[in-house]
Amino acid sequence: MHLDSAPLQTPSVRRAARHAEQTDEQTLADQSDLTGVPAPPFQEEERGRLMARLMTGAGLEDVRADVVGNVFALRPGTSDLPPVVISAHLDTVFPPDTDVTVRRNGDLLEAPGISDNGRGLAVILAVARALEAGKVATEHPVLFAATVGEEGLGDLRGARHFVGPSGAGHGAAAFISVDGAGLSHVVNQGLGSRRYRIRVRGPGGHSWLDRGTPNPIHALARVVHLVAFPPTPPGHEAAFTTARWGGGTSVNAIPQEAWIEVDCRSSSPRHLEALDRALRQAVEAAVSAEGEGLTSEVVSLGIRPAGSTDVHAPLIQAVRLATEAVGATPVMTLSSTDANAAMAVGMPAVTMGGGGEAGLAHTTREWYRNVNGAAGVIRAIYTLALIAG
Repeated sequence: MHLDSAPLQTPSVRRAARHAEQTDEQTLADQSDLTGVPAPPFQEEERGRLMARLMTGAGLEDVRADVVGNVFALRPGTSDLPPVVISAHLDTVFPPDTDVTVRRNGDLLEAPGISDNGRGLAVILAVARALEAGKVATEHPVLFAATVGEEGLGDLRGARHFVGPSGAGHGAAAFISVDGAGLSHVVNQGLGSRRYRIRVRGPGGHSWLDRGTPNPIHALARVVHLVAFPPTPPGHEAAFTTARWGGGTSVNAIPQEAWIEVDCRSSSPRHLEALDRALRQAVEAAVSAEGEGLTSEVVSLGIRPAGSTDVHAPLIQAVRLATEAVGATPVMTLSSTDANAAMAVGMPAVTMGGGGEAGLAHTTREWYRNVNGAAGVIRAIYTLALIAG
């Protein structure tokens, strides 16, 4: 299937693009308002309620929430075809007591989560308003979704439910995630991850009187040494990160218990399986080497599936054309986003930025600068015009 850019020149799509430019301040206001509502993973309800009200105000129909907390709404199509999903995640990485007050200085906005993902949420609302103002009719219905649990131990739970067997987006024709800022990068490869807590227990004892007693921390140090640099298959990078470490009770005591939390990442599902096996084997070998009396357990904290969308797929063609139409050069890239969940079930999926510039993501000094911000909205409009018919 070959796509051309002719639909982008239709009067309705051109009206929608003009509306996005003319209402840029409204988009920034939505971005600020949404960012100002705390939304840690598993605590997105208040921001979700605000998003539902804004979706209704944008002219979308059948606004509701599902059992996991995703908020979604429908824009009907002209045919009885599977929907196209455009989404953005509700949650941030910040705890609930974080000051999320937005500070604005001209085109610069600063606040935790102002780009990731206050920008994405504001963009999909702007897209909905622009399609309505332009009277753009698409063959496919369009499902607008604000998902929960994209960050951290949220483990893509919202997106995974949404595209799963009981989700509103199950069987969708395509899945588009708007996440953060930028105009060029297009995520078509989903970086998978597996996260674990490894706990080792032993008898413990006095650091001098019980010297030689097997030490859980020593065993875990062996684990880290064994898997710090995992083998990398051709074409697939991999990473093993020891992220947290704890245990023990006193500087002069052999600990009875210690633990580490680790993150394994790869773009290859097969290699993630290999990393899982290597980690478990390393734990067994390390505990055995330290001596008798130790026990271990490996607990899964989360699995993010890996996947990809073929560069020749119609969705990728649509994003390329849309990106070029706003004057940017499309760059295919690898990341871990809500699109992973769709890719994992065989659904064509991408993640794109919402225009503008951003920096210091996942810190309390996060910022967004509204340079070509409206172009990010227009790129999303163009992508829907091309892929949704």
